[in-house]
Amino acid sequence: LYSIILFCVFLWIPFVYFYYEEKEEDDGNTCSQVKTALKYTLGFITICAVLLLIGAFVPLDIPNKKNSTEWEKVKLLFEEFGSSHGLAALSFSISSLTVIGMLAAITYTAYGMSALPLNLIKGTTSAAYERLENTEDIEEVEQHLLRIKSKCRDGRPLSSRDRRTVQQLEERLRTLRRRERHLESIEKSWWTKFCEAIRPLKIVWGVFFIIVALLFTVSLFLSNLDKALHSAGFDSGFIILGTNLTNPLNMLLPVLQTVFPLDYILITTIVMYFIFTSMAGIRNMGIWFFWIRLYKIRRGKTRPQALLFLCMILLLIVLHTSYMIYSLAPQYVMYGSQKYLVQSFSPCPVGQKGLYLKCMYAILFAFLLDQCIVTRTYLFLHKFWFFSAAYYFGNWAFIAVFLIGLIVSCCKGKKSVIEGEVDEDDSDMSDDELSVYY
Repeated sequence: LYSIILFCVFLWIPFVYFYYEEKEEDDGNTCSQVKTALKYTLGFITICAVLLLIGAFVPLDIPNKKNSTEWEKVKLLFEEFGSSHGLAALSFSISSLTVIGMLAAITYTAYGMSALPLNLIKGTTSAAYERLENTEDIEEVEQHLLRIKSKCRDGRPLSSRDRRTVQQLEERLRTLRRRERHLESIEKSWWTKFCEAIRPLKIVWGVFFIIVALLFTVSLFLSNLDKALHSAGFDSGFIILGTNLTNPLNMLLPVLQTVFPLDYILITTIVMYFIFTSMAGIRNMGIWFFWIRLYKIRRGKTRPQALLFLCMILLLIVLHTSYMIYSLAPQYVMYGSQKYLVQSFSPCPVGQKGLYLKCMYAILFAFLLDQCIVTRTYLFLHKFWFFSAAYYFGNWAFIAVFLIGLIVSCCKGKKSVIEGEVDEDDSDMSDDELSVYY
């Protein structure tokens, strides 16, 4: 599955993206478009190959022999690669993508976790009220245009300043008339009436989502605080082998694991929650590259390239969810519901030779650490300590962005019923098909 993710991120999605770019710029034959797309995709394949080589041939355990030759060191690299069957190479590549997914989660998921529930609770403005305000704005702009154009009734030309003002007002008038058509279509649509009917249900879902978001944030804070207080520090990637400050999810998942498949149901719910909140964040913010806005996500008018970016961002965020679940429930990811018999306790219950303890308490007893088996997922996520350190600081950034987004979402008023549907830089070509989307 991880290999399929590498295939999609470094080959399939870039190829389709550049194919659509060439299709828009040149309406020539398909073969030339495929060749150009493959040429640009080779750059992504090269990056993937470099990541795999770095992960495969950078030794994690450097020998301490001072008299070892260069050939022995090179031989050690290939021995490690052969013994791990390429697992280190795949782990390094996936961890690199997970860091990018962490940045996307900080940008979109953290904001969506606050924006989605508060937008459900506050709702949108009334289409009829917005249409009335829009009509007043149209009349005001038309009157302003008439006043300016009345200056040239006697044949005198307008000044350059007045011409610029007329041009701005005409663009503003076109936008307002497009808003008028959108608002009229939404006001008459059955979907608007249905949303008004389920308004109480939206409020309930909004309250539920904000409670879940606060639960996740508190669990993430306690987990990071535990690492800050009890881990070995930056050089170890802030890794701890047990939990000293537990949280609700960390207690709940090991209990659910004893009854199949309750833990899988909860994990699936958590992943779907992250997907929905991420989509809400991308929908509200658009797709950005630093300070440059690349694409907007809008109903019925999203470009194919934007949809490909959306798929890639969601893919990377879901990839980062693997580490996010470890942060939320380290006991579940590390040991699951494992228990081991401790024979040194006294007194013991009648008929027993000792007490069964969960492996999450093994950190208190050093002699138990060798008995508790760490899961393969934990080893895969923590094969390189510097990625673990990056995830640790990323969790703090995630919490900070969520709190900032929560404050911003609380201060903002109700969203427009056509939020993001009409912008000044849009054309009128899709307004004739509003009935398809409303």
